[in-house]
Amino acid sequence: MWILLCSLVILVSGLAVAAPPPSTPAMIEKGKTSFSTSCMVCHGEKADGKGPAGASLNPPPRNFSTDKFKQGEKPQQVFNTISKGIPNTSMAPFGHLPEEERWALTYYVLSFKKKK
Repeated sequence: MWILLCSLVILVSGLAVAAPPPSTPAMIEKGKTSFSTSCMVCHGEKADGKGPAGASLNPPPRNFSTDKFKQGEKPQQVFNTISKGIPNTSMAPFGHLPEEERWALTYYVLSFKKKK
């Protein structure tokens, strides 16, 4: 019985920590689409932090091409920022979006750093 219970715990915990999907052109394109509906109003069409709502935010939204990522720029860190937001800032959590969509946003946002 004990072995069965331990096996079940290992199986369930393994399911909870799934590997992120790979960054592909299709994922980045999906992220671009999601960005236009979920992020552009603050971060701007060019992801430069100059969206129409961003002008009134303090601190202002980050420019994804030039500004440092406050919570780190590794994919998991950016995913966590998108999912949980940043406390005491205007960066709201987007945990309500499907996980795959949040990963797509992660890869799209990170693609701006590579364009420098």
